[in-house]
Amino acid sequence: MNIIEAIILGVVQGLTEFLPISSTAHLTIAGKLMNVISQANPERWTAFIAVIQLGTMLAVVIYFWLDLWKIITEFLSNNFFKRKKFAEQTLNSKMGWYILIGTLPIVILGLSFKNAIEGALTKNLLVISISLIALAVLLAIAEKVSKYVKDIHQVKWYDALLVGFGQAMALIPGASRSGTTITAGLFLGFNRETAARFSFLLSIPAVLASGLLELKESLPYINLSDIVNLSAAALAAGISGYLAIDFLLKFLRKNSTFIFIYYRIILGVGILLLLGLHYV
Repeated sequence: MNIIEAIILGVVQGLTEFLPISSTAHLTIAGKLMNVISQANPERWTAFIAVIQLGTMLAVVIYFWLDLWKIITEFLSNNFFKRKKFAEQTLNSKMGWYILIGTLPIVILGLSFKNAIEGALTKNLLVISISLIALAVLLAIAEKVSKYVKDIHQVKWYDALLVGFGQAMALIPGASRSGTTITAGLFLGFNRETAARFSFLLSIPAVLASGLLELKESLPYINLSDIVNLSAAALAAGISGYLAIDFLLKFLRKNSTFIFIYYRIILGVGILLLLGLHYV
């Protein structure tokens, strides 16, 4: 791919990683439309995805740097220096525990189904289209039944674990990490902004770990000529990702997620039609 294509894909990744519409779906569609997904060398595409995922992870870290600093410092203080009982720990220290607990499901399931996730399933547009529609239906149900009463101060360890299982469901291509975690949060009674905020914080260790692992395994397939394109794509993903986070948090303070639900259904049905007509 050339640098323009790399930047376009970076922007697609950044915008769709944090909106509940699936970055995998959009990157796969964009990659196929631009003919940059090489069936003969899938490792290069995997390497590209790994690098731009790290760009979006940087966007979360920068956006929430103050929150993260408090979580890390208070977690270390409450658990290793002052050694407080869990009930006596600060909210930020507890949040550190919740992020760790919520990360366990995706670590276990991700390692268990790593080969299937990285195989043909990832680029299977039929799987992606069904996931887009199915998660849209679940999110719509969550919107209807949620009580929207819990804020970040009311998150419990079991909430974190259940949202973590929601994040693990995003291993299915087309599901969307933010989509599955926000859906889980709404089912648990979170207000929309809290569901999104916790979703973003929970994504940090998962995206960082998976991105670094994929990058390590893909390094043999990256050559010097790829560095400029990868850097441009990662930067584009980071900038667009930061803007997407800011937009979604502000949007959800006053609006529901139904615009994304409708979009997912339209996109999923559109892909099914294109598959049926053999256009993709």
